[in-house]
Amino acid sequence: MSGHVLVPSRRAVLAAGASIPLVSILSRRGDAAEFTLKFATGQDPSHPVNKRAKEAIDRIKEKTGGRVEMNLFPANQLGADTDLLGQIRNGAIDYLNIGSSILATLVPRAGVFNTGFAFPTYADVWKAVDGDLGAFVKSEIESVGLLQVCKAWDNGFRQITSSTREIKTPDDLKGFKIRVPPAPILTGLFQALGAGPTPINFNEVYSSLQTKVVEGQENPLPIIATAKLYEVQKYCSLTSHVWDAYIILGNRRSFQRLPSDVQAIVTQELNKAADDERADIAALSKSLQEDLTAKGLKFVDADKAAFRTALGKTSFYKDWHEKFGDKAWSLLEQSVGKLG
Repeated sequence: MSGHVLVPSRRAVLAAGASIPLVSILSRRGDAAEFTLKFATGQDPSHPVNKRAKEAIDRIKEKTGGRVEMNLFPANQLGADTDLLGQIRNGAIDYLNIGSSILATLVPRAGVFNTGFAFPTYADVWKAVDGDLGAFVKSEIESVGLLQVCKAWDNGFRQITSSTREIKTPDDLKGFKIRVPPAPILTGLFQALGAGPTPINFNEVYSSLQTKVVEGQENPLPIIATAKLYEVQKYCSLTSHVWDAYIILGNRRSFQRLPSDVQAIVTQELNKAADDERADIAALSKSLQEDLTAKGLKFVDADKAAFRTALGKTSFYKDWHEKFGDKAWSLLEQSVGKLG
């Protein structure tokens, strides 16, 4: 572009200011942002996580009069999930959406949300996550110097896909080579059920399935769809073996630099986005079966009760009770009943 930029006189600006709110003036100034922040996710741009995060970012910019400019970096653009955990700690990024199963590598008790076959329904999930168990995990996150800046978002119930076999019963998992995230509780779950779990970062999942490094993987349906995993898998078993939260982490120093009114806006809008994203995942979990069937993925009904019974016969629940501690375990059982 060429041409001259007309700069209004000070008198004209003052006169305009008498009738135009300050917020409006600030939002029109190109250099208005006092705070430029990075928000990283691991999900494809089409995933509800990124759609709702972008909406929240736009609302935050508007409601702060342009003082806050957040830039969204989806699809592991800034590194693998485990790298991003390091970056949120050292302040290289300001916000991070991370699965509780991955977060557990840094905050071990965050993995309590991922206890195998613990939550029969979403009613059980939100009772625990929005209640005392969620408050406990939030305090654990704060104990390592990070912040959970809003209520948990929904990653969804995890299902097993395979290129080689239908998984209907626990016996079908024997010797099954399955990719899991770098999450100890998921590795432990599949080891207990006789499978061969291999921890692989999410940005390498598609290629590891394509090259047959592993036979299968497990993820919620929205991830299976947006990451196009159906292109390299034949079957999807509806095991709902683990529910996974998305936790929005904030770098403590970055968040505390924001004025208190701006902090309140950030939290408020991310909470609204959490509610919207939860509704998206609930809707998608229903509609995606039809969509993915049309793309060639064959759905298999799994015997969830048989899996939970088989798991109960192993030391899985006892081992994780010991690792999480009595407080975390009792808060979990308050919501879902006795495990093991």
